[in-house]
Amino acid sequence: MLTKTADLFRTARIGLQLWTRRQWLIALGSSIGYALLLGLPTVLIPNDIFARDIDTLWWNYPVWILTSIFAGMLTASYIRPRAEAQTEEIENDSTAETRSAKMGTVGGVLAFFAVGCPVCNKLALIALGYTGAMTYFAPIQPFFAVGALLLTAIALLYRLRGQVYCPIKPVPTAA
Repeated sequence: MLTKTADLFRTARIGLQLWTRRQWLIALGSSIGYALLLGLPTVLIPNDIFARDIDTLWWNYPVWILTSIFAGMLTASYIRPRAEAQTEEIENDSTAETRSAKMGTVGGVLAFFAVGCPVCNKLALIALGYTGAMTYFAPIQPFFAVGALLLTAIALLYRLRGQVYCPIKPVPTAA
C-alpha cells in the first residue's frame, strides 16, 4: 500500500513537470474563478450581495483555498498542451476519467457545504430548521471539509498519474 501511494505521488510530480505554461495559467485562472465562485456566496470574501448569519470558523479559509487550488489544477489537467491540441483524439481510459471528474465535482459541492453558513444553507434549513441546522448540520461540516479536500486531491493525483501513464501522443497522418 505504501509503495502504491509513493508511486501515485511520484507520477503526479512527473505529470506536473510535463505541464506547459498554458496549463499552469489555466490552473491559476481556474483556481481564482473557483475561489470567487465559492468565496462570494459563502461570504468568505466579504460582499454586499450575500450575508452570513454565523461567523466563519478558522478552518473555513484553508479548506476554501486548498479546494480552490486543487479544483483549478484539476481543470487544467483536462487541457492538452497546444502542440497536441491539433491532433486527433486518442482513446483514453474513459472510466478513470469519468471517475476523477465525478470525484472532483463531488469534492467541489462538499466544499460549498463545508465552508458555508449552516443556517444560510437553504437545503439544511428546509430539512432541519434553524435549530436542527445548528445542532446537526454544523457539527458535520468539518467532515464535509475533509471529504472535499480528499476527493479533489485524489482526483487530481489520478488525473496527473494518467498524464504520465497514458499520455496523448500525436497521431501520424497519412501523406
